Amino acid sequence: MKNSKGAPRTPRVRSLGHGRKLRRSLSRGGTGPARALNTTLGDWDGVRITPMFGRWGYFVGERLFACFPLRDKDHDLWVRLTMNDQARALREPGVRPHRRFARQGWVEILIGSDAEVSDALRWLRRAWRAAGAPAPDDGS
Repeated sequence: MKNSKGAPRTPRVRSLGHGRKLRRSLSRGGTGPARALNTTLGDWDGVRITPMFGRWGYFVGERLFACFPLRDKDHDLWVRLTMNDQARALREPGVRPHRRFARQGWVEILIGSDAEVSDALRWLRRAWRAAGAPAPDDGS
């Protein structure tokens, strides 16, 4: 399609929303728990963070190991674990099987505050390692 001046028109990207607030938060790396996750995981070796399908996607190479919603009103962190780690995680309060991808090792963890990000880091580290990352130097 072309605009009124004959130049190609840039399509609006629906997954990024129509509001200025969301686009600004994307450029800043998110807000609230998303910002805490992006700051922490962004420091890990080999992690690439990109917005995709209304979520922040956390990758090691081409492998997605976690994702968190872009919208402030959503709080479900998705983490892909090995089957053994998934079984351990599901015994903890606040962790549930992913509604569609539980058979591939995915779990959902509700993250409503920055403090809850710290609680989820244990499972994120395991997912990161399973995705092929080297062990972190922070002693965990």
